[in-house]
Amino acid sequence: MAALFPHPVEQGAGGLTMALARRTPLILTVASAVLAGAMLAAFATGAGQNLQSGAEIGSCAAYPGLPAEEGETAGMLFIPAGTFRMGSDRHQPEERFRHVAQVDGFWIDRHEVTNAQFRKFVEATGYVTLAERPVDPKDHPDWPQDMVAPGAVVFVPPKEARGSDGRWWQYVAGANWRVPRGPGSSIAGRENHPVVHIAYDDALAYAQWLGRSLPTEAQWEFAARGGRDSEDDWSSAFDPEGKPVANVWQGIFPVLNTTEDGYAETAPVGCFPPNGYGLYDMIGNVWEWTGDWYRPGHSKEMASNPKGPELISLRVAPGQAASRVIKGGSYLCSMNYCSRYRPAARQPQELDLAAAHLGFRTVLNKTGP
Repeated sequence: MAALFPHPVEQGAGGLTMALARRTPLILTVASAVLAGAMLAAFATGAGQNLQSGAEIGSCAAYPGLPAEEGETAGMLFIPAGTFRMGSDRHQPEERFRHVAQVDGFWIDRHEVTNAQFRKFVEATGYVTLAERPVDPKDHPDWPQDMVAPGAVVFVPPKEARGSDGRWWQYVAGANWRVPRGPGSSIAGRENHPVVHIAYDDALAYAQWLGRSLPTEAQWEFAARGGRDSEDDWSSAFDPEGKPVANVWQGIFPVLNTTEDGYAETAPVGCFPPNGYGLYDMIGNVWEWTGDWYRPGHSKEMASNPKGPELISLRVAPGQAASRVIKGGSYLCSMNYCSRYRPAARQPQELDLAAAHLGFRTVLNKTGP
């Protein structure tokens, strides 16, 4: 089935913009009524969950989205220093080469930053995200006119099973973290979901407000492995019996999501089992920003606390801009599309285009207990 779809991976590094402009048609064979019914039923299930104040992370829908503790490490776990083999030689070309990396100990958020946490930041600082600001046409002279207004990229399932109306990414004017599907939507009742439509500068501003930073790719991958150093399996989103253990797409993307995991969109943080370090949703739910510039592949040499390439060393095609590394996959990753739900998997992401499947978590580079 993968051959039916022209884009086998999630778009990044200008790919979303290009896809929006092209409106590439799809050849689809599944009735749209089946898709619509499955999506609506799953959304209704998620929307009906009630929050209970004081619940802990891991209690899923009952968790209010704010850590119970306070202080500079609130909501975080300490990852002891260690050495691991970063990357993969078995999967995508951009993950090669597998090499030894050493990282010092660091603190990392137990879960992705939630709507409740980000709202607390905005209320304290008055911060306005990039999706809420108009785009300067001088910065993006090649962008379509309808993408200059404040807004973000939203996933919209194809309306028909056949024909040219198969584009699933749409730039929606007015969409941002407060109204993730555009005007008329809301995050009310979704305080414990990961915040989305977060551009790189937005994530960095939040982290700096707390005296933290965004994880390096090495830190993120080390934490995501949960203490394992074996070569990546084909997926970390399913157990050995094939049951989902992360919020990803089950079925044929973008026309049929069986929602076996219970969610058609983002899930509340902590709904799936934590990894070996006690971290939630390192795989699936939303892609997560790292602080590293993106360049395909890794060096074969052993590295100590690597921070990715220097910007000046990157080769960027004319008309394109440098990208940062995002990790972990999202609720839109399926077996026939993206399929990057492994610790070593990586994607480039342009810095100033917010999207409905993009969030983050923070780190604190400080000695642990």
